[in-house]
Amino acid sequence: MLDTAPPALVDHYLGIARLLAGQLDFRSAIRAVAAEVGHILPHDHLDVCILMVDGKYHTAYETGMNTAWSELKAAPVANSPIRSLLWGEVDYLLTDDACEDPRFHFEGAFKRPIVEQSLRSRVHAPMKVRGEIIGAFSCSSTRRRIYTMEDVGHARVIADLLSPYFFALRAAEQAQRSAIVEAEARAREEGLRQGALKLTEALEQERQRIGMDLHDQTLADLTRLARRLEQLSRTGDITTEALEPLSRSLQHCMQDLRNIIEEAKPSVLQLFGLAQAVENHLERSVRDSGTTIAWELADETDGACDELEPTVAVALFRIAQEAINNAVRHARPSHIVVRLLCSEEQLSMEIVDDGAGIAKRRGRVGGGIDNMRTRARLISARFAIGPDRGGGGTAVKLALPFAARPDAAAPREEGAR
Repeated sequence: MLDTAPPALVDHYLGIARLLAGQLDFRSAIRAVAAEVGHILPHDHLDVCILMVDGKYHTAYETGMNTAWSELKAAPVANSPIRSLLWGEVDYLLTDDACEDPRFHFEGAFKRPIVEQSLRSRVHAPMKVRGEIIGAFSCSSTRRRIYTMEDVGHARVIADLLSPYFFALRAAEQAQRSAIVEAEARAREEGLRQGALKLTEALEQERQRIGMDLHDQTLADLTRLARRLEQLSRTGDITTEALEPLSRSLQHCMQDLRNIIEEAKPSVLQLFGLAQAVENHLERSVRDSGTTIAWELADETDGACDELEPTVAVALFRIAQEAINNAVRHARPSHIVVRLLCSEEQLSMEIVDDGAGIAKRRGRVGGGIDNMRTRARLISARFAIGPDRGGGGTAVKLALPFAARPDAAAPREEGAR
């Protein structure tokens, strides 16, 4: 077609090729050639949609008008008004009025921009590389009946000029995306490895602490009781008065063991769920502190906490436990609030106190924060700690990706070109 084209038309085609050189992304490329294309095909809207490598999705790059088409990063081809062209069922699309043409208005078609922008006259040509369709070139006008079969030929030439360049951009973008994904995977793997190592060290320290508590406290008390019983047995002075202090000491030992076991195994969590376990620990921590602290637990998850995997629930409980302990022991707060929230995409937990900020707290809490951050990372949750919105106190926030239950899902809107 170029051999028989008028010199002026050939100049415009060559201008398109020259303008593509040096463009490093899809949007700048389509905008760079828009004026030259306008000399060949007058238009109000110009766009190129590029198929993704899997062929099931595509994305659009446009100029002249900004529509909802280019806002979608990955739109299903099955919902595109020009899907017949992208699937190779037709060689071109030409319409005098797309607002009325039934080819653009099948069930599920994302044709809203056509109607809202009054894109009436339209011409579409496939973009091919080595015989494979990689996308489509489209021109639209708000006027009716301005494109002809001659314009279809012009659109094909322009599509052929754009195709190799856009194919190269797609390959470069895919390579960049793969490199980023690989780098993120390596960083995530290393982060998990380091996190698991830190958590293992923390667990070993906890094991040693439990061992020391049992040795220095409970075992010592039981040894003392055993010796006293042996002494009473030898003297025969086993009276009610002599046994009463032994009974009290034995009860103290049993309570100490219960406390150690409670710290090691969150039985309330296993029996009643995350919200109840957090509330129980909050109440007990405040009570045992011997100070007056108002507390509140707001569970707005509508039972979603009960759907968590046991390992995830334990991790969330341990994070809440650490945050509450830090607040009670180091922040001197007057009020502690724990919130459990749930949306379609994530489960959130917030522990907020109005006490001293992290920098002003008494004692060392750095190790505890590291443990919370590590536990969050191991369940792929986002963790943040810092001042509360009011500027005082501390807020510990956790966001866990969460798939909502089917009955809680909102209806989907039409959204694909």
